[in-house]
Amino acid sequence: MADIVDPRNMVMDPETEFLASKQETGNEWELFKENVRPLKRGRNVKLLNDSLKSNSDLQIRNSLIDTRRKLIKAIDEYEGEDPLQPWIDCIKWVQDAFPPGGDCSGLVVILEQCVRTFWHEEQYKNDLRYLKVWLEYAGYCDDAEVVYSFLDTNKIGEIHSIFYISYATHMESKNKIKTANDIYECGIARNAQPIEKLKSAYKKFFVRSMSRPKAIEEESMDTRQPTRSFGTILARADSGNRPLESSEIARKRQKQEGAAASFKVYKETTGRSSMQQQPESSKPELKNWNTLGGRADRNKENNAIPAKWTSHKIPQRPVARTAAPAPAPALPCIEVFVDEECLGPQNVRNEGGGASALQLRDKDGKDLKKETEILRENPLCHFPPSSMR
Repeated sequence: MADIVDPRNMVMDPETEFLASKQETGNEWELFKENVRPLKRGRNVKLLNDSLKSNSDLQIRNSLIDTRRKLIKAIDEYEGEDPLQPWIDCIKWVQDAFPPGGDCSGLVVILEQCVRTFWHEEQYKNDLRYLKVWLEYAGYCDDAEVVYSFLDTNKIGEIHSIFYISYATHMESKNKIKTANDIYECGIARNAQPIEKLKSAYKKFFVRSMSRPKAIEEESMDTRQPTRSFGTILARADSGNRPLESSEIARKRQKQEGAAASFKVYKETTGRSSMQQQPESSKPELKNWNTLGGRADRNKENNAIPAKWTSHKIPQRPVARTAAPAPAPALPCIEVFVDEECLGPQNVRNEGGGASALQLRDKDGKDLKKETEILRENPLCHFPPSSMR
């Protein structure tokens, strides 16, 4: 007879635990559930409802911002042996407290400062927690290929299979099948763990790639410049899908242009006969020019004799000589406008790129939104140049 498991000893996820407690809550989840970003680990329902109330309650929103400020302060004041842990605690809390994960939540800024703080630390290069923060940050970027290339260059997370799976999946989404295949093979060659998970993902990728054999050809075609003949329309789709048809059309047009090249000159005969019928008196008198004349006749317009013109002096107004005038006062320099978005990296303390959490604490919603947009477009804008090599 099977043993009966006590439900109280079972480990439940936050949603199941909340439902089992039979606590009463508001209807915030039903009103704003389409704005909640899903999380793999699930969400705390009580914190989720409290966070959703901040959309209409200013006091709750200010309380969330104060809590975030305290967590950021705890990062600066941490003196333990694992400085990455307070960053992870802060990231998880922000994900729960700001369910939509918008620009004003500061999540992207916190993720960027976290990865920039420890990218040069050897103890965290193969830390799975640190790698997951990188992958979370890459998910918010417009082009995550830059982030994955940075991780590969600096050998961050190279022993974990999740890095190769995420990298290859992103390249496959960009239709770079050959590059994705090389990434899978590189991870298997490095024996990334767990290797079974990586091989299973590679087999599924191989099945998908075999179902569309033209995918590799499409990748190589994107890198080539389209060609065309004179008289044809330059279109990538037409040149890639119908090369024979476009060449035949070009040949036909060349034949038509060759046939039209030879044309007949029209000669008017009626006008000439009418001219012959005119009387001799009405014809204009034409003077024959049988000789060109001598050299003097041909150069008669150049016979002017040059005269001396430097002997005439232009009268000038007399000026009394005085002491040298004082130099004019220097004009104020023109202040050159510099766009803040074009400024170089200012958040880097040293070559290691240690980020200061105080920057996020002092920023308001507009600054966070602006900084988030910059990081989405250029996720490595605050990293030192030496980290790209």
